[in-house]
Amino acid sequence: MTAADIENVIAIERASFQFPWSTRFFLDELQVDCARSILAEVDGRIVGYVLFWFLPEEVDIHNIAVHPDFRRQGIGRLLLEQVVDSARRQERLRVTLDVRFSNAPAQNLYRSFGFVIRGLRKGYYSDNGEDALVMALELR
Repeated sequence: MTAADIENVIAIERASFQFPWSTRFFLDELQVDCARSILAEVDGRIVGYVLFWFLPEEVDIHNIAVHPDFRRQGIGRLLLEQVVDSARRQERLRVTLDVRFSNAPAQNLYRSFGFVIRGLRKGYYSDNGEDALVMALELR
């Protein structure tokens, strides 16, 4: 992802989340040394993305989204596969993420990869105080 992609990414973000990240947040992510991103494209159009950080022992997924018009086609699964494969290639021990307590479709996707719940962050989401589940996939 580059700054030139942000407008398309923001459109997906706004279509996907009730409380979307700001343009500034995405631009700031591009400046973080350990931050990585993967874009999904269909016919040259950006239809999904994932943002994640390579930390010393793990990969932490910060955000993943697919445009509503392209959901249920395996794009989210492909993005997640790419992150997990990158983590394995870089010999990280696990992949972690936080997911809204109410987001059952995302939780089901993560469980299908072998992610398990490792904890609960009470009131994690500042927009509405919703709890987050901490999920992890152990790679070794």
